[in-house]
Amino acid sequence: MALAAAAEQLESFSPTTGERLGAVEITPPGEVEAIVQGVAKVQPFWAQLTLQDRARYLERAAQVVIDEGDEIRDMIVREQGKPRNEAFAMEVLPTIDALSWIASAGQEILADEKISMPQLFLKTKASAFTYEPLGVIGVISPWNYPWSIPFGEVALALMAGNGVVLKPASLTPLIGDRIARVFERAGVPDGLVRVIHGPGTGPALVAADVAKVFFTGSVETGRSVGVECARRLKGSVLELGGKDPMVVLADANIEHAIAGALWGGFANAGQTCSGIERAYVLREVSERFIAGVVAGARRLRVGVPLKWDTEIGPMVSGEQFEIVRELVDDAVANGATLECGGPVQPPAGLEHGRFYAPTVLTGVTPEMRIMREEIFGPVLPITVADSEDEAISLANDSDFGLGASVWTSDRDKGERVARELEAGMVWINDHMFSHGACQCSWGGVKESGLGRTHSKFGLYECVNIKLRVWEGSAVRDPWWHPYDETLGNALRQSARILYGRPSIRAAALRDGLGPLMKVGARLARDAVKR
Repeated sequence: MALAAAAEQLESFSPTTGERLGAVEITPPGEVEAIVQGVAKVQPFWAQLTLQDRARYLERAAQVVIDEGDEIRDMIVREQGKPRNEAFAMEVLPTIDALSWIASAGQEILADEKISMPQLFLKTKASAFTYEPLGVIGVISPWNYPWSIPFGEVALALMAGNGVVLKPASLTPLIGDRIARVFERAGVPDGLVRVIHGPGTGPALVAADVAKVFFTGSVETGRSVGVECARRLKGSVLELGGKDPMVVLADANIEHAIAGALWGGFANAGQTCSGIERAYVLREVSERFIAGVVAGARRLRVGVPLKWDTEIGPMVSGEQFEIVRELVDDAVANGATLECGGPVQPPAGLEHGRFYAPTVLTGVTPEMRIMREEIFGPVLPITVADSEDEAISLANDSDFGLGASVWTSDRDKGERVARELEAGMVWINDHMFSHGACQCSWGGVKESGLGRTHSKFGLYECVNIKLRVWEGSAVRDPWWHPYDETLGNALRQSARILYGRPSIRAAALRDGLGPLMKVGARLARDAVKR
């Protein structure tokens, strides 16, 4: 974690040992606008590059991450606390893949797109969508995935021709700085990607002259970001909280569902927006499922995240640890059963670390805080449902709608249930993996946010979608002046001929032939005069 040690520096400390990892300069909020303007001076040069040229820079950035992958992985482990294997599998590797996909697919997605003009009266026009950079984009990123979340958003913005100002979480500032250094090493123009740090810089970035803000974080803060952006008539993409449900149907492969629940619920010590925070299992298979999850949770190894066999590292901060403990204690006090897990005494030498063992709760009820609020810790409450309809209803009974999963051996049934679940993403027999596949969209509904990152839709968030139309000027449009009754009849009968039901088209053609010929002759005379 990081704390402000002095007015000039933000120090970073290991959540495992408490050791000082380094420090970054704090950016005075009053200087944020000047930084944005500095990026804005560089961005036009970048925007003039072809899509192919921009793609080459992203490909170089991918190679930098490959070359420095082990060092980046261990930086994430030390500053954020997730285990080594997760740091690479859930942060470093998805970044390499995202850069490659954005560089390749972005050239096609952002190329001018010809629009078909099937209307007979528009045949003289050629139209296209063009995708133009917005200018400077602000990215405000979280501490739970401090590398992959902001890196992907920065890469999308760059491919679209924008400059970027990144505000990393204050708990993980060193990782934020390292993102900028990757792009510097890849050769992007100096000053195109800038990083700011410290208290007050997030609101200052939102208020600055950025064209759009990508924000990942809490609902409360995200709502204020959205309001301030709307006030200034600029866009925002908000990826906020999650309370992802897991629906386990009676015909599910239970061993597979158990393994999915353990990873989806406890990876990154549960500090994942789209982690499984609620499981609803059909009564027919509930005993087997609960017993398997409890046994599996007890087997997960809690400890030093730099060890290769560690599966659960420390919570990122004492504050987050206390939130998790408070929610679990509240649930137990209100009748839930603690099947396993809870606070863990740190090993010798790691007294600073706040470790929470994978926790399974049963006997939870919908009104408990732990079923309504985001836990953001290694805790999985399980509810037994008597029917598929009840499970779906309980899954949708939330203010959040980020992701959801359904577990079944029947694909048709799984897809039907997926349509009924209120979420931005639904996985069948898997959970949350698609954040690591940049071609897949990412974002939620309800209080989980607005807009999408990743995929073609994430690229579209970074551009002005402009319509461009060419008209050869040989013939003026028939609906232009002068107006008269002949024009009115021609327009009326044209609508019937082109769009009317078959039974009226013949009469419309007969009645409209005269007015249409007169209008056509008028247009021809005008064309000759030119």
